[in-house]
Amino acid sequence: MPTYQFRKALLSEITTIWEIIQHAIERRKNDGSKQWQDGYPNTEIIENDINKGEGFVLTNENTIIGYCAVLINNEPEYEKIIGKWLTNSDFVVVHRIAIATCYLGQNLSQIMLQNVEAFALKNSIFSIKVDTNFDNFAMLKIFEKMNYTYCGEVYFRGSPRKAFEKTLKIN
Repeated sequence: MPTYQFRKALLSEITTIWEIIQHAIERRKNDGSKQWQDGYPNTEIIENDINKGEGFVLTNENTIIGYCAVLINNEPEYEKIIGKWLTNSDFVVVHRIAIATCYLGQNLSQIMLQNVEAFALKNSIFSIKVDTNFDNFAMLKIFEKMNYTYCGEVYFRGSPRKAFEKTLKIN
């Protein structure tokens, strides 16, 4: 039985994290997606995430198997949504979700998002906002499966992204 831990990433782990991201970039390309094919993300972005305490890893035992950035109330592009968010209160943003190639197909993106939800609730935040490219069918399916609501479009580096929100309740 896997023992997953979701925790803040360390700068000393950037090589492993970057390898996971590079493989994810290649997968997006092989899927015919335009997402992550413009030099973003890059090592400076990941290093910045970690330095700001916003880079998180999912581990199994001591092996890093996934990465994402988790920000609180910090996505200026979300203020310019073409559409309407479900809420206007505090929110957690998730960016740069990537799973190690040898761990694909094990619902780890969902496990990571469940951990982000727990992080939000621990911080008394009841909204998760995310976005993805129109052609990232894997993430679109995950958002649907996890009951995220499509809210409209946001733009990053001149390209539209589908924007979603999930409101959380305390169990």
